[in-house]
Amino acid sequence: MREPGVEDATRRTRLANERTYLAWWRTGLTSLAVGIGIGKLLPEHTSTGSSWPYEVVGAAFSVLGVAFIVTGLQRVRAVEDALDRGIFAPLGERLLFLLVGAGALLGLGVIALIVFA
Repeated sequence: MREPGVEDATRRTRLANERTYLAWWRTGLTSLAVGIGIGKLLPEHTSTGSSWPYEVVGAAFSVLGVAFIVTGLQRVRAVEDALDRGIFAPLGERLLFLLVGAGALLGLGVIALIVFA
């Protein structure tokens, strides 16, 4: 028999997992929108002759957006599986490093566009 309150805590955790999954989606969709803005819309409003730097940074934001959406699905499945087995599913260090690295590189890319383009 389960401890009192465990089922309720599990329900809350599953709902929190759903909200987190939606946050992964929101972040992914935002990155896709930023990619369109930088890669397609912004070059039309700049006086520089070359649009390829904007397209590269915009495409990279789009790749990051897809990565967030895919990662969200992987995480929601991992957490649900862990809940079913009664264990914890930590977010991997490698994934954190990759996401932080991608964000930092994209931030530097945006700074470069602002300063040099």
